[in-house]
Amino acid sequence: SGRRNMDFIQERIRQHQAQIDAYLDLCEELEEEPAVVALAWLLANPAVTALIVGPRTEEELDSVLRAVELKLPVEVMKKLDEIWPGPGGEAPVNYAW
Repeated sequence: SGRRNMDFIQERIRQHQAQIDAYLDLCEELEEEPAVVALAWLLANPAVTALIVGPRTEEELDSVLRAVELKLPVEVMKKLDEIWPGPGGEAPVNYAW
């Protein structure tokens, strides 16, 4: 139920299923939860100036704290860039919403 089951969201998931699968496989190799890896990537990314999280449960808070401790090796960061290459092109035009 909820937003994830909306048709346009399901279509976006189908469009990016190969990337999602590759990401989940990488997280499994790292033995880390996908959300923890995502937060650790954001914390390691120099383009990100602030990370705002809003854990609702103690379990979510624990995952955020795990992300602070997790240091992703350079090869993992490169693999993440391969899986999620970004829009490319010149900023800010190609990065504008």
